[in-house]
Amino acid sequence: MSIKNTGTQKAADSAQSVEPHHTGHRQRLRERFAERGPDALADYELLELVLFSLIPRRDVKPLAKRLLAVFGGLPEVMNAAPADLEKVEGISENTALALKAITVLANRGTRAELLNRPVLSNWPRLMEYCRSTMAHEKREHFRILFMNKKNELIADEIQGSGTVDHTPAYPREIMKRALELGATAMILLHNHPSGDPNPSQADIEMTARIIEAARPFEIVIHDHVIISRNTHASFKTLGLM
Repeated sequence: MSIKNTGTQKAADSAQSVEPHHTGHRQRLRERFAERGPDALADYELLELVLFSLIPRRDVKPLAKRLLAVFGGLPEVMNAAPADLEKVEGISENTALALKAITVLANRGTRAELLNRPVLSNWPRLMEYCRSTMAHEKREHFRILFMNKKNELIADEIQGSGTVDHTPAYPREIMKRALELGATAMILLHNHPSGDPNPSQADIEMTARIIEAARPFEIVIHDHVIISRNTHASFKTLGLM
């Protein structure tokens, strides 16, 4: 009887000492990130690193790869709506909200870097921020960056949201807001969910109306930029203003 109990106890002790195979993988991935930086990790591994904390007792490598396959890439995953993330097997409401919060935090951090600083001299960083906040939206949004006389960013606001191929913009309301903020210059922005950044005739006409409305107040419209998934188009560069 005592021999049988000893064998059972040894088996139990052995079972307790065996860790899930993914435990060592998690530690190795963390060490590689800490020692060699993010460039040492593939996209699915970076996503794994985030999911480790959100889903602590499961192998999340298959889930990370599944997310990338469903949405098409890391930016698409991080910019997906929580409701869409929850449709993927293995993603809970809490995990979806946490992933969205990470993206919002990153965007707010970049906006804080740009706020109250000259933005025209930091154009690449500005466009990076605009793409990260607008490129993956499913509807068009009309956004305005308001600046003071030193071309420092004083406000970043969405003025209107529309459908997949149209968003309203009202020159009178835009001027009213600019005067409330004491803005002397603006950059206009909107996104094209279709992926084509080229301005439509309606875009060109709308821009002309806004420029005309700004003229009596001596408010400068520096540019109108259309953001698409992978690139952007500048009215100024295209010679449209």
